[in-house]
Amino acid sequence: MSERRACRTLGQHRSTQRKVPQGRADEGRLTDDIIELADQFGRYGYRMVTGLLNNAGWHVNHKRVERIWRREGLKVPQKQKSEPVNATGSREQANRTALAERWIMRSSQARAAEPRLVL
Repeated sequence: MSERRACRTLGQHRSTQRKVPQGRADEGRLTDDIIELADQFGRYGYRMVTGLLNNAGWHVNHKRVERIWRREGLKVPQKQKSEPVNATGSREQANRTALAERWIMRSSQARAAEPRLVL
């Protein structure tokens, strides 16, 4: 079977059959350094990690770091929202107070916006 027909059957491009992809010799060490920096600086993304790597002596661009970042499944965790806490330390009471204050503000604004009949 010809290369052309085999590639068409498999749904691959023919150029993928000619070259064997070769990684760089330092790919393993770079991957280890990226994972280490991601663990050390949890809220840093791949761009900040690229800057840290360049400062550490690696000459690497952000696209290569992003490719390794995605391949390793690294992600920046979501920021946690801080909940309001009142003086007693109760979040529930603080939420109820905030709801009451919002209701008071809305009702007073509604009363101020009402047209009044003056005789």
